[in-house]
Parts: sequence; C-alpha cells; structure tokens
Amino acid sequence: MLAAGVGGQGERLAGRRRKMAVESRVTQEEIKKEPEKPIDREKTCPLLLRVFTTNNGRHHRMDEFSRGNVPSSELQIYTWMDATLKELTSLVKEVYPEARKKGTHFNFAIVFTDVKRPGYRVKEIGSTMSGRKGTDDSMTLQSQKFQIGDYLDIAITPPNRAPPPSGRMRPY
Repeated sequence: MLAAGVGGQGERLAGRRRKMAVESRVTQEEIKKEPEKPIDREKTCPLLLRVFTTNNGRHHRMDEFSRGNVPSSELQIYTWMDATLKELTSLVKEVYPEARKKGTHFNFAIVFTDVKRPGYRVKEIGSTMSGRKGTDDSMTLQSQKFQIGDYLDIAITPPNRAPPPSGRMRPY
C-alpha cells in the first residue's frame, strides 16, 4: 500500500509528489504474510552458515566477535536460505549428542555487522525444543532477513536447566 493524495488535493499536489520520495506504508504483518519464494535445492548452490553454540543457555557476548575474532565453538553448515530452525536444530543435534535429550532448548539469534558503529549486533529470532513442536519450528533464515555473511548464534540449554516452556511449545 503506497501513500497517495485524496480528492482535489491529489491534483494540486501531483507536481510536488513527483519530486518527493514515495513512502511505503507496508506493515510488519503484511511483510510476514508475503509468501517466500521457494528455493530449488537441486539447482541452487547452498550457502556456508557459520554457527556458534553455547551450552549454558546464553548467547555469546558481542565482544567475542570483535576485531576479526570469533568464538571457538564454530560449526560450519552448508544450507539454503529456506532452512527452518527445526532443520538447523537437527543438524546441531547430529554434532552434539548431549543436545539430543528431550527438553533441550535451542535459542537462535542472528549476529550481524552494525552499520552505524564498529562491531556486531544480535537479533534473537526464535527457539526450538527437542521432543516438542513449537511455533518457531518452521521459521526460516530468509523470513528473518538473514543475509549471507551473518553468523548464527545458538544458545543451548540442557533440559534440567531449561526455562519453563511457554504456550508456544506443545508435546509431540
């Protein structure tokens, strides 16, 4: 939906409007409703996703990504922009057997370069849990505006220390 003049005012302002930038009034809900373009994984080259994990339930500090350094707990995953959080959870569980326990909580965040100042910023995007379905399971990297070159930080919380499940999770 684009801004436009109303009634007679539109004709009077038409000359001015041509010189002004058109402002989009698309809401976040409308953006989320737009269907993602399907990715043909047979024809599309995968991207390298650099994933950093912790097993204490907290994300890495942003200073751990400073001056070309990255945390040591790196996983490198070749995947596509339509990869879901549940799909990424299963790949992490293949590498970390202790994360396979039912009730293990995975909290995902995108770590990206801050364009306004030197360093990185973090944006939490969703969570999954082993053995439970959740509303974030089908969330994709693409839907969260992940860009090639960003990092993924996953805070893994073991089941005995996991936060109580919210209304967003349900047992299988």
